[in-house]
Amino acid sequence: MLWHDGQGQCLFVKRLERGRFLWPSASSGAVTISSAQLGYLLSGIDWRAPQYTWRPEAAG
Repeated sequence: MLWHDGQGQCLFVKRLERGRFLWPSASSGAVTISSAQLGYLLSGIDWRAPQYTWRPEAAG
């Protein structure tokens, strides 16, 4: 991933131990995603349809 913060450009690299990254397709040469989608992407979660794996239960 390339990221420019206004002062310089950064290169981030990550390799998943299992699975693969589900990268969005770029029709115009650039991809824009939200910070939440980036978090999913870097965790190997399908950012197009994230699913909850645990829900807190009401104390009672």
